[in-house]
Amino acid sequence: MAKKSSSSTGNSLVIVESPAKARTIGKFLGKNFTVEASIGHVRDLPQGAKEIPAQYKGEPWAHLGVNVNDNFNPIYVVSAGKSKQVAKLRQLLKDADNLYLATDEDREGEAISWHLRELLKPKVPVKRMVFHEITKEAIAEALANPREIDDGMVRAQEARRIIDRLYGYEVSPLLWRKVRPKLSAGRVQSVAVRLITERELDRMAFVTATYWDLIAKFLKLDGPGQVDATLVSVGGRRVPSGKDFDPATGKLTDDSLLLMDQAAADQLLERLQNGEFKVATLEDRPYTSKPYPPFTTSTLQQEANRKLGFTARRTMGVAQSLYENGHITYMRTDSTTLAKVAIAAARDLVASQYGQEYLPAQPRQYSSSVKNAQEAHEAIRPAGHPFEIPETLRGKLADDEFKLFDLIWKRTIASQMVDARGRSVSVGIEGGGALFQAGGKTIEFPGYLRAYVEGSDDPWAELADKETVLPPLVVGESLRCNELTAKSHTTQPPARFTEASLTKELEKMGIGRPSTYASIIDTIQARNYVFKKGQALVPTWVAFAVSQLLKWHLPELVDYQFTAQMEDDLDSISRGEANWVDYLSEFYFGKKGKGLKQLLSAKIEEIDARDISRIPIGRGPVAGVAADGTATSPEQIFVRVGRYGPFLEQGERRASISEDLAPDEVTVEAALKLLQNAQHSDEPLGMCPETGKPIYVKVGRFGPYIQRGNQDDEERPKNASLLKGMEPENIDLATALKLLSLPRDLGVRPETGQPVVAHNGRFGPYIKSGDDTRSLPAGMSPVEVTLDEALALLAQPKAAGRGFGRPREPLKVLGDSPVTKEKVNLFEGRYGHYVTDGTTNASVPKGTAPDALSLEQALTLLAERAAMGPPKKKARGGRGGPPRKSAPAKKAAPAGEKAAARPAKKGVKKKAAPRKPADSEAPF
Repeated sequence: MAKKSSSSTGNSLVIVESPAKARTIGKFLGKNFTVEASIGHVRDLPQGAKEIPAQYKGEPWAHLGVNVNDNFNPIYVVSAGKSKQVAKLRQLLKDADNLYLATDEDREGEAISWHLRELLKPKVPVKRMVFHEITKEAIAEALANPREIDDGMVRAQEARRIIDRLYGYEVSPLLWRKVRPKLSAGRVQSVAVRLITERELDRMAFVTATYWDLIAKFLKLDGPGQVDATLVSVGGRRVPSGKDFDPATGKLTDDSLLLMDQAAADQLLERLQNGEFKVATLEDRPYTSKPYPPFTTSTLQQEANRKLGFTARRTMGVAQSLYENGHITYMRTDSTTLAKVAIAAARDLVASQYGQEYLPAQPRQYSSSVKNAQEAHEAIRPAGHPFEIPETLRGKLADDEFKLFDLIWKRTIASQMVDARGRSVSVGIEGGGALFQAGGKTIEFPGYLRAYVEGSDDPWAELADKETVLPPLVVGESLRCNELTAKSHTTQPPARFTEASLTKELEKMGIGRPSTYASIIDTIQARNYVFKKGQALVPTWVAFAVSQLLKWHLPELVDYQFTAQMEDDLDSISRGEANWVDYLSEFYFGKKGKGLKQLLSAKIEEIDARDISRIPIGRGPVAGVAADGTATSPEQIFVRVGRYGPFLEQGERRASISEDLAPDEVTVEAALKLLQNAQHSDEPLGMCPETGKPIYVKVGRFGPYIQRGNQDDEERPKNASLLKGMEPENIDLATALKLLSLPRDLGVRPETGQPVVAHNGRFGPYIKSGDDTRSLPAGMSPVEVTLDEALALLAQPKAAGRGFGRPREPLKVLGDSPVTKEKVNLFEGRYGHYVTDGTTNASVPKGTAPDALSLEQALTLLAERAAMGPPKKKARGGRGGPPRKSAPAKKAAPAGEKAAARPAKKGVKKKAAPRKPADSEAPF
């Protein structure tokens, strides 16, 4: 909360982005300072037709929010929900003698400061206050050395924002026309989707190969000691490994290699198992291992994903909380450098915590090897000097905060420790013309590994795992083969990207910025281009269609080099080396008519929607099986991306496929089976005894279901979903009739006289009587439940859950609100998770892990919601309870597309609102 000064020497207003940051900084400033939050961006480009100022609405460029005909002048409007906060800042400014803009020192922070100055129009001196950490010393230093707003950084941010708007608003409508409505394109997101789809194509084209080798266990003859070794050659011919096979054919790339099947491996085993073996070669070499540099944004996201299982968004949310509360330095950086004071703090801890032998003679210096890296900030490290010790913060930090702080602390300390040293041993064991190889590794001095092992939670345990100790051996020494085993290996397709590996790849290629990676990963999932399977990012079929359209017809927009070059160009603008208007003009209008606008105009009629929405399965035409069992003529199988979902197509044959089926699982064999099943689904299970209509088992985009009647009947066919655990091939006519009987009237509830009905709902089977509902427990089926069983369930108290008016326990108590003095609680509501301080409710953003939410994050969400004012009164909806079976769930509209508040009145023709795309990347 803002604190008003009472000093006679003059008051200063300090504006930061978040309430948490304001509270922390307020502790270090005197009573002459009032610290208030802008709560993020206060101005942005219009987000829809309603936000465009009246004087611009007739302009042909108005929908863009950028006057492309006049030096790309942007239209800025106060961001939705921010008017109340802007008014508060203006009021506070009236009592101030100085204005300090203390937003983050990056392009977004610089732009926020510039927008605040432009919007508030202060008549007092304006000073830009910057710092990398929120400590008393850092704030005092920043206050003593303010600077001006950096116009170069502001222009670079504006150029990025405008490019993203032009890209998103111009390319997205093309996707609507040619692929599917409500899709979006983005400067970086489309390139990320291309990377993911190309990796999936590699997996789809991959041909597996199987090869065999032998695993041996040798024993010393003169004492204890075992050596585990692998066959590497026979008669001078090397045994292949996975990398020796062509991924496109599954064939060896070198015919001189010895490829064995099981029979050949067993035959060799038989010949060798009683043979004589001796040590043929022995190499003993020293090695050293250097510590990793301190964390950048990207490497922190990667390592938190590997070690802690955090998503990129979760990592950045926790890191922001740590930064705003003064525990770590600024978390958006691609620099690996440390300030001298930080190096001194790390070295002091190395000496005190681990001993002088772990401290190098000279401080270690790091420079970034990442393309387009900016060295303006420090790496991410513990704040202050000396550094806080993790154990002193246990219990004071939330669980996620402690884990991430501990990770950052260990990585920082390890970066200033000596190398790890050890020895690497390689042994060749020969016998019967076969050569086996074994390797050993010992750590003589752990060095930095005492503090930090990448990808491990327990450095000591990991050190033990890293060692493979071989017994003492000498060349010529005889060994006894104690065990010999034939082992098969199958080559594996390239691994899908995870959040960590995608982040690493984008950074390596110089695409995007560390601060945008979490947002990009969220966006491509929200737009249904990607879904998660475990940790892997799996592309949808829609992603293939969009990538094909862009690669085939607008290759410049998803070209890796072109996208990386844009980052270089934006850096040049920020340094004042390039003119931002010239750059935007070249991007949009181009040279010789080859800009974005002309490219799109030329392609609208040229692009064949059917062509770009077909993805071939297999390597060419294949024969299938007709419904009567005869072979069909060979034809290519395709997956087609339709407006209502993906489906298989082979000639005239069609079959729906589930949208959550991974593309590499749709093999030729699987496709042929689905096509054949689809043909059988045209054959009825039998006839309904009541209506005389045929009953079918169908497979749709959302899975299998029962259908009674045909689509061309006068009466609409009745459908029924299968119950959990049911498989289409096991459904007979009797089962189908039972499913079609739902909802099923069980009888009357004596105390109310109302009917009791069994349903199969969207969230599972349940019973209902009037407004009273109960879920059926596991093992109780809605087609079998009796009236007595239903009445017994209805007699039980209703479990706490989604209904209104029932007291509920919070999922988590986050702490106390400094505003309302009430507990801040986390709940799960009907429409998702939310937090409340007893007065204000705020939704938890999609993509944020509720269990990882900290008190500071919750307070920021509540402050943002409170700044928007009370919610608008909505038209009364229908009653709660399980949704009707016939009403499919509506998909959420993309950002920027708002649903109508209520249907048009009867007899009044309502004008359709113009559709607009979501921005490619919203401001961070």
